[in-house]
Amino acid sequence: MIQDIAPKKLDNQYKPDAVPKDDSVMFCFRGKDVLVRQDEGKLFPTFAQLGHPHDCVYLFTIGKKSFFLLLGHEEPPIPAGFAFEPVRSIRSSKEAKLPSFYAFYTALHLSGWYRANRFCGACGQPTELDTKERALRCPHCGNIIYPRINPAVIVGVLHDGKILVTKYARSYDVPFFALIAGFTEIGETLEETVEREVMEETGLHVKNIRYYKSQPWGSAADILAGFYCDLDGSPEIHMDKQELSRALWAGPEEVILQPDDWSLTNEMMQRFKEGKPC
Repeated sequence: MIQDIAPKKLDNQYKPDAVPKDDSVMFCFRGKDVLVRQDEGKLFPTFAQLGHPHDCVYLFTIGKKSFFLLLGHEEPPIPAGFAFEPVRSIRSSKEAKLPSFYAFYTALHLSGWYRANRFCGACGQPTELDTKERALRCPHCGNIIYPRINPAVIVGVLHDGKILVTKYARSYDVPFFALIAGFTEIGETLEETVEREVMEETGLHVKNIRYYKSQPWGSAADILAGFYCDLDGSPEIHMDKQELSRALWAGPEEVILQPDDWSLTNEMMQRFKEGKPC
């Protein structure tokens, strides 16, 4: 999965005084597009390739490589061999190695946070980078804004040697399956989210809810918590057609996995498919 980049490790301690080196990786977003190479080689531009821009902020380090974000107040000249592409295409169309893809998803999360908080939500004044921690500070009223992380669940519902698989309504034409998923509401435990999301999307009741593993998922600013559980009651599915295009019970041989193994959803389905404890 995305976080499984060993022996490399993410060092996300904020370093406000960090200065980019020529080979530091730069993420440059423009709306829902990101700047990438158009030929073979490194996926994202370096500090030198972008002409040493000034308007950038330190993100994190993976291994010995540091990563920075161009804040986007002034777009640099686009170097030869690079172009902006939709962020949604990176996972499917680019031969990114796992650490690079992990870095991209984490940078996407932080980029959205910086962009959405250029102004203070309390008084409307422009915010500034904090000098000590990963935060934005309002110099007018003192409001401090920290990066937002949205808790969500992935649910593998089991019954009679089968698992409940789905396809989202917006992805009805994809050949592979997904699992029940949803965001945690205010005042709700993760286990209550599991029960509610399964009921809302399929009309099923569950029991024996057990935690499996978590995963950051930067495209939606999520922290995903994976759970397995057992059906409680009737297996008849009453699908929410606004959320899903398909929902069915599938045996191991019927589960169609995703084309890559970077998601928690895919790992949980693969675990069931291989007959491992769930």
